[in-house]
Order: sequence, then structure tokens, then C-alpha cells
Amino acid sequence: MGEVDRATIESGIPGIVLMENAAQSVVNYIAEHFSPVSERRLAVVCGKGNNGGDGLAIARLLHIRFQPRTLLVVLTGDPAELKGDAAQNLAMLRAEGIVPAREFGPAFQIATLVIDAVLGTGLNGPAQGAALDAIRAINGLTSAKVVAVDIPSGLSGDSGAVPGEYVRADATVTFTAPKVCHAMPPACDLMGDLRVAPISSPLSLFEDDARIRLALVTPESIAPLFTPRAKDSNKGKFGHLLVVAGSRGKSGAAAMAGLAGLRAGAGLVTVACPESALSAVAAHAPELMTEPLAETSTGVIARAAYDRIAELAQKCTLTAIGPGIGTGDETRDVVLRLFAELDKPMVIDADALNCLAGSGLSSGGKRLRILTPHPGEMSRLTGRSIAEIQADRISAARSFATERKVIVVLKGERTLIGFPDGRVWINPTGSPSMATGGTGDILTGMIGGLLGQFPGSVGLAIAGAVYLHGLAGEIAARHLTEQCVIATDLLRYLPEGIRGIANVPHAL
Repeated sequence: MGEVDRATIESGIPGIVLMENAAQSVVNYIAEHFSPVSERRLAVVCGKGNNGGDGLAIARLLHIRFQPRTLLVVLTGDPAELKGDAAQNLAMLRAEGIVPAREFGPAFQIATLVIDAVLGTGLNGPAQGAALDAIRAINGLTSAKVVAVDIPSGLSGDSGAVPGEYVRADATVTFTAPKVCHAMPPACDLMGDLRVAPISSPLSLFEDDARIRLALVTPESIAPLFTPRAKDSNKGKFGHLLVVAGSRGKSGAAAMAGLAGLRAGAGLVTVACPESALSAVAAHAPELMTEPLAETSTGVIARAAYDRIAELAQKCTLTAIGPGIGTGDETRDVVLRLFAELDKPMVIDADALNCLAGSGLSSGGKRLRILTPHPGEMSRLTGRSIAEIQADRISAARSFATERKVIVVLKGERTLIGFPDGRVWINPTGSPSMATGGTGDILTGMIGGLLGQFPGSVGLAIAGAVYLHGLAGEIAARHLTEQCVIATDLLRYLPEGIRGIANVPHAL
């Protein structure tokens, strides 16, 4: 966003105009949600940086537009320290007859609406000094609503971490695009109602994907995946997914992955599993084709099954492997050979990831390999602790994807999609209701199903599956409660999620 702001100003839009547009966006939000504004007792708390300059502009616009009952402006720093656009907005505010106070007085204690413009996105470390005093003063009000400008003061813009005390906001209005803190936990849950407002940054600055190292998956971005199909469609146009999954006693994992591929729109799905599990898999759904594989005495995939799997894979669009296959020596050998030798795309999940872990995982190279670990599996793949991975999930996903030349879908709260070129996409959907066995198997099948339909749009297909998977979980929780959702409920509510996305205007 710093680059976007700089390029916007260089394109001919002055910084003072951007500040005015940002202020107008906040005022519009206030008018929309806190009407009648004229009856409110307003307090605008401003710091000494550009965020404070936004606040000074907001105070001026509120005064001009609404003539509120009371309007108190508190400036936490020395007015002489204000520079550039912020200093100019202080001068314009004074020209309107409003002189900012330097202290919090009785008028502040009776405020019913507070605008937090103390600290912006550039904070490193916990708030201190006058800024910390302002944060505590705002949080000390018991009956006021709080609208934060760009970010609640005390949070860091480039991290989901919470470095120290922060303003407890009821709403946050940010500008142009979300920042990391708006998208990553735990900070993303501290914004209240989040509004992203345009402030005239040219759209051309967002059209170059190489510029964007971090992006938020949105319904608009994936809507093209769910447009109506051509009337002359046939199953051959939508991909053939091979699911290598299951073992004796774990046929459900294979069936769920296969069904998810079909529900996501794949034209054909074949489930290849140990012969002793085949009947149970076939019984789940007559639409699934099945292929028996050689198995060991314990009912898992035998080393001798490799040739048959490779033969099947060459006839299919892509392969998904892992749910319920176990990690025995013979199965591990099959997984390692398929990873290294199969030319077709592969989605690798669950036990297949554990087979790869500790094996000196080779690079995906030019072969498309999509790994879908949860934090525990990521820990085993990388040799790092779960705590380390969770402390900086973005870096964990990015470094693994770039070093191994794979696409990694790091599951969890705000699932991340890391690409070999260093890009990371953040998925905002999901629900605690999905913390139940089998939801990962559903995601594996959905990724395979969408990628089979859109082999030329790999990133978009993966993002669509991840977003829709989380959305189905949210919908299921609304209908069934968080406690009662089971994995196959995601397939039950998939149509409702698709309908919602399909009705969103395209961003492409």
C-alpha cells in the first residue's frame, strides 16, 4: 500500500486529495451508521502523523456537513510537529474556528461517538507515551461507539500480531485495500465492522499481479469459476479426477474426497483404493467409479500398486492422493515415486503429506504439486515447531512454496495459498464448525474438482475451492450450529455457497 500511495501521488493525484478522500469515506460511513450525526457528541482524537491528518480532515468535514451538538478535537502531540498534508489540514480546521485541545477533559468523557485517528499502519512495537495515553482514554469510555481510521490505534499494519494495548473499535474504515492486519488473526478479529473504501488510487496499479505479493481472496475474484455452463456441455469438458485414497477401515476418507470432487463440478471421478476397501467406497455413491489396487496384508496400498496408479493417472486430468492411505513403508514408496515421477498435476494431502515428511522432500520442479497441510503436517514437512509456523504463517507458506517449487495450501484460521513465485493469497472464509474429522478430505476433492475444470487457471481454481469450502462451513454452522456440523454437511451446503458467489459481479 505504501507503493500504491507513492505511485498514486506520482500519477498526479496530490497527497492532500487522497487525505481528503479518505476523510470523506469515514464521514460517509458515520453518516450511514450513526445518523442523526447532528445529535451526537463527537470526539476526534488525532495523532501527529498522517493518520492524525486524516482525523483533522474528518473533524472539519463533520463540522461543515452536520454541525453536531458537540465536536471535540484532541491533538495528542505538539501542533508544531505536524508536517505536510497533516499540517495543512490543521490550518484548514482552525480556519473553520475549531482549535484542537491538548488534553482529555470533561467534554471527552460524555462523547457518544469517538473517531480514533491516533496511530496508523506504520507502528512497530507497542504504543507508548501520549499515543498510549490516548488509547487508554478512548478505551475508558463506557458508552461511546468508536470508529477507527485505517486501523485501530496500537495494532501493527503489517502483521496479525497484537503488539500491545490497542483501541477497542466498533468499526474500522480502511482505504483502497485491506492491510495484513485486516486479514490475519488475531488482529483481523479486532476491527469491528470493516469497511474498505476507495480513495482514487488508479486501478491500473492493481492490474499487475507481479506487484501484489499478498492478496485477499474475494467473491468477485472467483466468480468467473461459477458462471453458467455452455448448453452443449458434456462430462468430458470438466475434467477427470483420480482420487488415490482409503485403506481397510478408512473407506470414508476416499469416498468423501471423491464425492467432493463431483460436487465441485468434476465431470468424472475415479477412486482408486485397496481392493478390500473398494466395496465400501462404492456403496457411498453410485456416481463414483472405482479401481482396486494391490494391497498389503494390513489393507493399505502396496508397492505393487504403483504401475496401475500411474496408468490410471495418465488417463485422468489430475490426481489427488492421501486421505486415509496410511504411512506404511510400501505406501510411502508409492507416494514418493508418484511425487517425483508423475507428469500430471497432483493434490497431496493427509497421509501422503506424512509420507513425504522426513523423506528429504524434493522440489516439485516444473510439475504441478499442490500440498494441503494443516499446521501439524506443515511442522513435519518443514522440521519446524507448530508454534513457529503459527507465529508467522505467511512467511511459513511463502518460504516453503518458493524453496520447494510447489503450491502450498496452509490450512487453519485464514487458510493461506503460497505460490512458488512468492505470492501468498489469504482466504477469509471458514468456521470453527469445520474442526471435525473429514473436512480436509472434502477440501482435497474440491480442489481436484475445480482444477480439473480449470486447468489453465490453477491459482484461481485453488482459491475458489478454498473459499467455497470455508463458505460452506459458515453456512452449515448457521443452519446446524457450530457443534453439529460434520464433514459431509459441507457438501450439503455447497450449492448455497455457489449461488451466492455466482451472483457476485466479476472482478476480472
